[in-house]
Amino acid sequence: MPAQTKSRKVFLICNNIFLCLIAFLCLLPLLNILAISFSSSSRAASGAVKLWPLGFNLTSYTYVFQRDAFWRALIRSFQRVALGVSINMFLTIITGYPLSREARSFRLRTVYVWFFFITMLFSGGLIPGYLLIQNLKLMNSIWALVLPGAVPVFNMILMLNFFRQIPRELEEASLIDGASYWSTLWRIYVPVSMPAVATLTLFAVVGHWNSWFDGLIFSNFPEKYPLQSYLQTIVIQPDISLLGGDEWMHLRDVSDRTIRCAQIFMGILPVLCVYPFLQRYFVKGIVVGSVKG
Repeated sequence: MPAQTKSRKVFLICNNIFLCLIAFLCLLPLLNILAISFSSSSRAASGAVKLWPLGFNLTSYTYVFQRDAFWRALIRSFQRVALGVSINMFLTIITGYPLSREARSFRLRTVYVWFFFITMLFSGGLIPGYLLIQNLKLMNSIWALVLPGAVPVFNMILMLNFFRQIPRELEEASLIDGASYWSTLWRIYVPVSMPAVATLTLFAVVGHWNSWFDGLIFSNFPEKYPLQSYLQTIVIQPDISLLGGDEWMHLRDVSDRTIRCAQIFMGILPVLCVYPFLQRYFVKGIVVGSVKG
């Protein structure tokens, strides 16, 4: 490797400093929330807490862990992610595989691609969607949170573009050996496409975990809220009906602000734990899956 010039070294140093500053700016809100959640109620209420806890204590987390409503919402979100991501990835893979074929081997490929793509531009609307879920008797069920977005078209387009990068010789060799198209998909295409699968899995996990609006409109009872819908009701639009009789006594000892920050951080934590395991696939899956149309 040729020696780097002085200007190149200066550029790399400045670039790394700039990227570190951007990363730090992205972390500032999270650090502030974490510091407030571990601070005393008086310091948090005064607005003195910035990036470091003042009057360190675990009272807010103790209060959160004792709340049944928080754990119900958390379990509901885990159920949604487990069911929703499984359905999303299965339908994305089995839809992207046939649509990745050439037009000469699948004549209506372009028609089906446009059929799916147009749904990214136009939707049926909120009211027709609500009436559909209501008429199907899916209100207050986990299926109301999963089925409307069962086929994420954007993810499907990324997957079919990734499949198109795979040499067709692999498929031909598999078919010559007697494998079916179904076996070829799951034994050849999916293992080779792990960067794309991991990337789209991360997209699906984050999408289901962060979704809150559908939980509000498709659930009539707070007990059926997923975590993000529950957090929205206590952070953006505080609902005193969600507080039980005993919980009013605890509010005398803790700050409402520290409780909110503690619950927000607990809501972020699962995604932070999942991302490092998929991060090595993330950039490769996005770049390769978006090269060819």
